[in-house]
Amino acid sequence: MTTYSQHTVDTAPEGSKPILSAIKRKMGFVPNLMATMAESPVLVESYMTMMGIFEKTDLTPTEREIILMTNNRLNGCTYCMAAHTAMSKMSGVDNNVIEALRAGTPISDPKLEALRNFAEIMNETRGWASDAQVNALIKAGYSKQTVLNVIAGTALKVLSNYTTHIVNPPLDKAFEPMAWTPKTDVVAE
Repeated sequence: MTTYSQHTVDTAPEGSKPILSAIKRKMGFVPNLMATMAESPVLVESYMTMMGIFEKTDLTPTEREIILMTNNRLNGCTYCMAAHTAMSKMSGVDNNVIEALRAGTPISDPKLEALRNFAEIMNETRGWASDAQVNALIKAGYSKQTVLNVIAGTALKVLSNYTTHIVNPPLDKAFEPMAWTPKTDVVAE
């Protein structure tokens, strides 16, 4: 098994040092996933840049987390599910929504459920949503822009979920209370 280092600002490749420094300033620590991503300055910069851009969408924090956590669950990413549970709580996402996302069960709000369902369709079909599925999201009150923002969020999670599958970072103490185990029908790390 190939092992990957969890870099600090001091041990990271030169291209990753400023990124890790910025993460540490913002969060107070460098999460183990980003510390491991730092092995590739291109990967850690891509992830952090995409995360910053994704936060600029017109989607609410709840809607963004619906897209991200749905992908985490479907991709069986235990690390990212725990981390995004913590981020969802910090962003004020309703606990019932968080629990539905962790369990893969419907959200009681019909509009949010349409978004969760569409994010699931995009992941499971590898982007081959039908016209009827796209139209169902728009009929629920979202826009054509939202359809494309779901793609951006899905791409963001490919970066982190796939990296986690390969590097298997330990769960940070800050995320341990939100640890998550996938159902048996999801491939686990």
